[in-house]
Amino acid sequence: MRGRLWRASNPALSESERQRHVGELMDARRAVGEARRNDDEAAEKAARARVHAAKLALGERGPVWWDDGAPDENRKLVRNSTYADWWRDDGGCSEA
Repeated sequence: MRGRLWRASNPALSESERQRHVGELMDARRAVGEARRNDDEAAEKAARARVHAAKLALGERGPVWWDDGAPDENRKLVRNSTYADWWRDDGGCSEA
């Protein structure tokens, strides 16, 4: 997204487990929005903690779930990553 790498969910999760965590993530994101609309800092902080917990459970944050030695380049600009050549030459969008 916008030239930035984002970690995928752990493919070892069962579909039902993944769906449960995705549901919690979506609920938590809605709670962030509601808290912001209500200007409720405490509720927003709690909702953001729920978002973080769901992303950890999905494997999108925290310890890496892969074991091939590839670096964790989550949130890194693709042009500054080990995927830069691929992005520019083969698989990327127009942004290099």
